[in-house]
Formats: sequence, C-alpha cells, structure tokens
Amino acid sequence: MKQGLSLRVSQHLALTPQLQQSIRLLQLSTLELSQEIEQMLDENPFLDKEFEEAPREEFGLDKADAPARDEEMEPMREVPSLDGGMSEITVDNTASDTEPSVDGVAESWDGDGSVEFSADDSEWGGDAPASNNNNTADSDTADATELARMQESLTSHLHRQALALRLSPTDQAALRYLIENLNDDGYLEDTLRSLAEGLGGDDEEEIEELEHRFQVALSLLQSLEPVGVGARDLAECLTLQLKALTPKGEEALQIRDTAIRMCKQPMEMLAKRDFKRLAVIVGDSETNVKVAIALIARLEPKPGRRFADVERHVVVPDVLVTRVGKSTTAPKFKVALNPDVMPRLRVHDIYANALRGGKGEAHAGLQQRLQEARWFIKNIQQRFDTILRVSNAIAERQKNFFVHGELAMRPMVLREIAEELGLHESTISRVTTNKYMSTPFGTFELKYFFGSGLETDSGNNASSTAVRALIKQFVASENPKKPLSDNQLSEMLKEQGIECARRTVAKYREALRIAPTTLRKAL
Repeated sequence: MKQGLSLRVSQHLALTPQLQQSIRLLQLSTLELSQEIEQMLDENPFLDKEFEEAPREEFGLDKADAPARDEEMEPMREVPSLDGGMSEITVDNTASDTEPSVDGVAESWDGDGSVEFSADDSEWGGDAPASNNNNTADSDTADATELARMQESLTSHLHRQALALRLSPTDQAALRYLIENLNDDGYLEDTLRSLAEGLGGDDEEEIEELEHRFQVALSLLQSLEPVGVGARDLAECLTLQLKALTPKGEEALQIRDTAIRMCKQPMEMLAKRDFKRLAVIVGDSETNVKVAIALIARLEPKPGRRFADVERHVVVPDVLVTRVGKSTTAPKFKVALNPDVMPRLRVHDIYANALRGGKGEAHAGLQQRLQEARWFIKNIQQRFDTILRVSNAIAERQKNFFVHGELAMRPMVLREIAEELGLHESTISRVTTNKYMSTPFGTFELKYFFGSGLETDSGNNASSTAVRALIKQFVASENPKKPLSDNQLSEMLKEQGIECARRTVAKYREALRIAPTTLRKAL
C-alpha cells in the first residue's frame, strides 16, 4: 500500500453554538424561557437583570409631615403619565465605548472569527412596564397564580377534618397514612393488603393487624367530605355518594336503591345506556332505570377535582391583538408582544468595564463569558422579533377571524407563512408551538390558526377549524331528545356547500370532545 497526501474540497453544514442557542430558545415556551434565563443569570456573572427602583427619599422623619415647597412640586407636575399601552421590543444603546476585541475568543460563537460588536451592554425591552406587585388589603382583584397558591389541597382538607375526630393515636396514624396515599382524584389505588405489607414486612400477624386498622380507617376516611373520597373504583365512589343522599318519599328512595344496584353492574352497561337490559338485571321498570341513570349522571366521578392545583393551567399570552379604531367597514388590529413576558436583561457594566485593557489567559476566558452574555441577549431579542413577525403575518391572513370568530377562519399551512417571511417551515413550527395569542375571542395557541382545507361547491376551501366550529354549532342547537348522528351532520355540512365524509365528521366530533349520539340523547 502506497501512502500519499491529497487535497479534497467539500462543503458541509455546521451549526455554530450561537445558532444552536438561537434555535433552542426559539422553541421554548414562556415558562421554559424564564427557567433558562434564571439558569443563565446564575452561571454568567456578566448577565444582569434590570430592576426598576423607586427614588429614595432624601429627607428625614422630622420633615415627613412638612408641606412641600413650590419648587419641589414643580418637577412632579412635569412628569408625563405612564403609558399603559402595549410596547414592542426596543434596544437602548447607552454604553459609551465599544469593547476591545480579543483574537480567537469568540470564533466558536459567531462562526466567522469576528468579535466586532456594537456597544449594547444596556438592557433591552426597556419599554416594558414593571409588573405590579402591590398587595393592598382593599384590592378587589387577585392574580390567578396567587389564588392558586391560596387554594387548599385535598390532603390538607382531609387532615383538617381528621383532627376533629376523637381517635386513638393508632387510628389517627392509620387514617393519616390512607389520606397520604390518595391520588389527585381522591381514589385509594393501592389495596389495604398491599399497604399493610409495605409496613409490616414479613410478619404475617402484624400485617393482619395493620390491615384491620386500615379497614377501620377507611370507613372513617369515606365518611369525610367530599363525599366519595377514599373509594377504590368508580362504582364505589358513586355508591358512596348515592348512600349519602336523603331522598324524600318512597318513590325517590326506590330510585336511589335502583341506582345503587345499577352501580354494582359493569360501568360499560351504564355508558351504553342499555335501559332494557338494565331494567331486567336490577328488577325495576325501564322508566325508573332512566331516572336512576339521570341521578347517577349528576354525581361527581372525581371527588378531588375541585382541589386540583390550577396554577399550572394558567396561560400567559405571548402576543396581544387589540382592535384599533372604531371603523366597522375596514377594522384594523394591532399586534404587539406582551410586556409581561419580556425579560429585562443587560450586560453588567461594572464587570464589562473592568475587562478593558486586560491581558492573559484568564482575561480571554472572562471575555468569552462576556461574549456569551451578549449573544444570549441578542438571541432572546431575535426570538421575540421572530414571534412578532410570525404573529403579524398570521393576523394579516386571518383578519376575518378577529372580526367574526372561528367560523370565518380560512385554511392556512406553515409553508405560506414561511414563504412570506423568508423562513424555513421548521422555524415557523418552533415559533407556533407553546406560544399563545390573546384575541377578542379568547387566548389561542399560534398553531390554532393553521389548518387544512376542505373543498366547497364554490371551488374554494373551507378551513378545518371553521368546519369544527360548524359542527359544534349544529350540536349545540340540536333537539336533545333526537340528537344528530354523524351522517346527519355530514349531510348538513353538504347543505352548506362543504364536502365532509362521515368519518371526518366523527374525527372532528371526537376532537371537540362531543359525545356520540347515544350518550347525548336526553332521558
């Protein structure tokens, strides 16, 4: 084998660390971005968060009650009122000097070996007003997350009731142990035997004693509020709630007893509402069976539902769309970023100025960290700029939606927005995932405005979102005693000029969480 040297010219695509960070920040949600910023603030000493602080009073307590002089009040009259409107991203260039470059430091961050940057060490997003943290006692409104924090959990609610029971220390401990093993819906998923084995080990006598204690504690748990808590399955949960009812009259008592006997049957029979078969099994008339099913339908299948943590369900919109002007013929809308989700970041001026004129390997490493802080701020700004561009394009194409609602939604795919803005479809997909827009009709994910089209008699296409809205409208206005089938819904859509097969109607109905005909039929 002969050895030799040869030259080869080739091209390949390489993502620089700065571009990789930009792509990663683009696909993060608002909550994930906040966590990323907090982590970066902990790791990079050159990155700082801007805080607005009130000016300190320069007079003492002895002058606190003294009337202000005219020359002191004059500047206050000249202060303009705060603008409560929505602001877009702005960059304030307040640094006086540019940073000297260091050869080879930032090559891994910008991809071209250049470290020439404009002096942009100040905060960005400066027009965003600071959040209001005034917690006054006479406030009529409260933040949703604060209400969620104040909400009592299911376990705390049950523990508080257990304290009012006069129990021995052993029974109190057994009851407390069962409460801690409930799931979020209020069910006891583990069997009493498995719980006893987890505490008793290999001692069979101790296991049996623990199981007996747990059986007593279970009866106490199921007597607490909310009714149905501590059930092992849905049938037991419904039965506990039925037994807690106090019917008035023999007929009502008979209906309740019939409902209890029905809960002992497989739940599939109740879901299918097979009245005739249930009437034969429980030994009652078909009429009473229908009334009993209606009674069961009013029960709560998840007793712990109202104690669920609602804080994680709070959605903060990234983009705000508001109507501008009062014109009805040509309405205009303003698209702006939500100032509450825009971070206020800047490069720490004191640390950055301390690096000027330094030399050595340690200085080069610190200069690298400074460069990373600048790139991080720039990439976050680019993220919000891209979100705003995409949102403007969506609002322009779906203008009828902001006027008439989802029935006026037009079909749109990611490729259309990508071609209009000169971006890749994958970029549009990242921007529209877990990003939300506040509109006059509610808050929606940006992906909500994209949808395929269905053919119409006029030759145009109807958006799948508009078709789902039509189906929802048809079902809402149907006769409860004779609900519309999927075939009937398909025919009604054809009357509107929209070709939609029965299977497509069924898929849209399930996506809207609309029950089938048999379950929607009124008793």
